[in-house]
Amino acid sequence: MFTGLIQAIGRVTAIEHQESSAQLVISSPEIANQITQGDSVSVNGACLTVISQDKSQFAVDVMVQTLKLTTTGALEVGSEVNLELATRAADRLGGHIVQGHVDGIANIAEISADSQWTRIDLEIPKNLMKYVVAQGSICLEGVSLTVGELNDETNQISVWLIPETLAQTNLSKKSLGDHLNIEVDVLAKYVERLIVRGQESK
Repeated sequence: MFTGLIQAIGRVTAIEHQESSAQLVISSPEIANQITQGDSVSVNGACLTVISQDKSQFAVDVMVQTLKLTTTGALEVGSEVNLELATRAADRLGGHIVQGHVDGIANIAEISADSQWTRIDLEIPKNLMKYVVAQGSICLEGVSLTVGELNDETNQISVWLIPETLAQTNLSKKSLGDHLNIEVDVLAKYVERLIVRGQESK
């Protein structure tokens, strides 16, 4: 489990494509010094397993399903990635509950900025809109954010980023048309299933 509070920005230093998977090597001394083989790390919001590491970098395996359903397959050598270690039971839950299970891919429709805020408008898959509420939580590229506005007719949501978020994540490098990993609030999915199964049992 993660909280959506990014701890470091890493850089992809190598990619090895295999028959049904890929292996990424990510440079990040801050993260590499805190993990061991088998640990989970959130990479742009996707939960991946560490297969090796040294003091400056670590490697993760990415299965074919993850490559298909997330933006991980589009990463290149030199790409910057948001990184977060799995949450300890005693840690403060500063963001919201994030599983690292990407639900879909969002498309940046508009970016506008002033001296205090940067607003990003996103088109998200229609089937995910039912899980999103204004002022609710959403995870983009592994970053816990609050939904500012939503438009069901256009399947768009808006989020506002403060300078600190831009400085500490790779969202400052995103441009119009870029794709972002999106994970909706898992609590909404649990509520939906409880309601559906409850109606079926009547």
